[in-house]
Amino acid sequence: MADASTLTEAQKQALIVALNEHRINTVGELRRIERIFAAIGSPDLTQPMTTACKSSHAKRYRVWMYYVTSNSLLTELRRLTPDYPFSSELLTEARSRVHTDPSSNRSWNYCWLTLAKIHTDNLIPSFATAQASRSEMWGGRKVRAEEVKQLRDAFVDEWTTALRGMLRYWETAPIR
Repeated sequence: MADASTLTEAQKQALIVALNEHRINTVGELRRIERIFAAIGSPDLTQPMTTACKSSHAKRYRVWMYYVTSNSLLTELRRLTPDYPFSSELLTEARSRVHTDPSSNRSWNYCWLTLAKIHTDNLIPSFATAQASRSEMWGGRKVRAEEVKQLRDAFVDEWTTALRGMLRYWETAPIR
C-alpha cells in the first residue's frame, strides 16, 4: 500500500471499505492507516475513523471501539503472551474503568485508553496474582506461596512486556 503522498483514489476507497467491514484487525495496521489518513487530512478519510459510536460516552474512533470490543485486542495480546495468556478479566476491568473515568474523554482512541488504563492503574500485578492463585492452574494440588509468587511473576513479566509493546504503537499519546 502506498503512503499518504502517493495514495490513489481507489486505494483510499479500498481502505475505507476495509475499515467499515472490519477487515483490518491489528493495532499495527490500524495505526498505519490512521497515520496515512491524518497526513492526508481529507474529511472523506477521517470520517470512517472518527464517527462517534452510539455511546453516551465521549466520541471514540469507531474502528478502535470495534477492535477492542470484538476481542481483536485480546487476541493480539494473547499472541504476544503465548506462555502465560493475557487475562480477559483484566481487559474487561480496564474497559470498565475507561467507561467510568471522567478523564477518559481526553482521547478519542478507545484502544489506547484501555491499554493506558491497564498501565496507569497498575492492573497487571493484581490480576496476575489472581490468575496464579487459581486452583485450576495447579491441577487442584496444594501449592506453596513461593510457587504462586513464581507463577505470578511470570504472568507479570509476560503481560507487562506485551502491554509495553502495544503502547509503543503510539509515539505520542493520542490526547486532546
